[in-house]
Amino acid sequence: MALHHPVLPGHCVSRLLLLLIGVLLAVAAAQDKSVHINLPKRSRATPVQKLNREGVQAIEKHQYERARRLIYQAYLLDPDDPFTLNNMGYIAELEGDIERAGRYYDLAQQQESDAAVDLATSPELTGKPVSKVAGNTAETGMRLSRINTAAVSLLTKDRAPEADLLLQQGLQLDPRNPFTLNNLGYAKEKEGEFEDALNYYGAAAALNARDPVVVSVNKAWRGRAISDVAAENARKVRKELQKSATPAARLARLNLQGVSAMNRNDRTAARKYFEEAYQLDPGDAFTLNNMGFLAELDGDRETADFYYEKAREAKRRDATVTVATHADAEGKKVSQVAQNNDQATQAKIEQEQQQRREQGGPIELRRRPESPDPAPSAVPPAAPPQQ
Repeated sequence: MALHHPVLPGHCVSRLLLLLIGVLLAVAAAQDKSVHINLPKRSRATPVQKLNREGVQAIEKHQYERARRLIYQAYLLDPDDPFTLNNMGYIAELEGDIERAGRYYDLAQQQESDAAVDLATSPELTGKPVSKVAGNTAETGMRLSRINTAAVSLLTKDRAPEADLLLQQGLQLDPRNPFTLNNLGYAKEKEGEFEDALNYYGAAAALNARDPVVVSVNKAWRGRAISDVAAENARKVRKELQKSATPAARLARLNLQGVSAMNRNDRTAARKYFEEAYQLDPGDAFTLNNMGFLAELDGDRETADFYYEKAREAKRRDATVTVATHADAEGKKVSQVAQNNDQATQAKIEQEQQQRREQGGPIELRRRPESPDPAPSAVPPAAPPQQ
C-alpha cells in the first residue's frame, strides 16, 4: 500500500540541507516512481543527514529492516530534527503502527522548522515547510495511506471484517487505487466472500500499476508490483472457488460468511448465510449453533435453546471453533460453546418466567415453527456464532 510522498528539503535558515526519507509508493497522481537525492557540493552532510541518506538507499533496495535501524540511529543523534521525526513516522507506518506514526508526525509538525521541501512526488508540497508536510492527512493520497496501513494492521490480526469496513471508506476516496482494491480483495477472501475477492483482485490487476508493495499482510508481496500481486491473488482465489464446490466446503464457507457478516454488523446477510447453511445440512453442529444465535437475535430464547441442545449432540460437535463473533469462543469445541450458550439461554428463560409469574395474568402459549422465519429484532446477541 502507498505511504507519504517522498520529499527532499531545501535550504533552511542555517543553510544546512536536510534529508527526508524517500517513499517508494504514491497513492496520489505521482508520475515519478523513483527516489532522487541531490546534494549541492558546497554543503557537507551532518551525521543525521548521512543516516537519512543511507535509509533512503536501503528503502530503494527494499531493505526495510536496515532502513529502520538507520533512521532510528538518526533519531538517537537528534530526536528534535523534524525530517527525522517524519521519517520515524514513516517507519512506524511500515510496521503498521498507526498510533505511533501519528505521534511522530505530530512532533515533526510541532517543530515549526523553516526548512522547506525542495523536491516531492506531489508538486503542491514543494516549497512548504516540513512541519506543514509531515503526516499531513488533508490530501486524499495521505488519507488513503493511513486507511490502508490501518487495514493491513487489522488483517494481520485476523480482523478481516473490521478491515473490510475501513477499506470501503478508502474505496470511496479513490475507487481505482490498486492497493485499496487488493487489500479489500484480501479482506473479502478471509471472510469467505471469494466472488467479491475475485472482483477486487481483478480490478487491481487490470490497472497494471507498477508501484511496489511496501506494507503488506504477506511479506512475500513486498517489493513486487501491486498489479502483479493482485493478479496472483486472483489466480489463487479461482482455485479456492473450485475447491469450495463440494457440499462440505460450501457449508463451511456459508458459516464463515455468516460470522463475518455479523462482525460487520450486517444481520441481513448473516441470516441469509446461516439459513442457507441450515437448508444444506440441518444436522451440522456449527449450523445448529448459528441458527440458535439467530433465534436469540429475534428474542425467541426457547427456539434458541432448542437449537443449542441439538448442536451439542450433532455431527462435528468435537470440531474446533476458528472464527466467532466473540474471541473467547475461538479454540473451543463447538459442543462446549453450544453448551455454554444453552446454559446462558436457560438462565434467561428462567429469569423471564419468574418475571411473568410475578406479574401474573394468563399464560401465553407459543408454538415453535419447524422452519423458523423470524423477523429482525433489536435484541442484542448473547451467544457468538461460529464457523
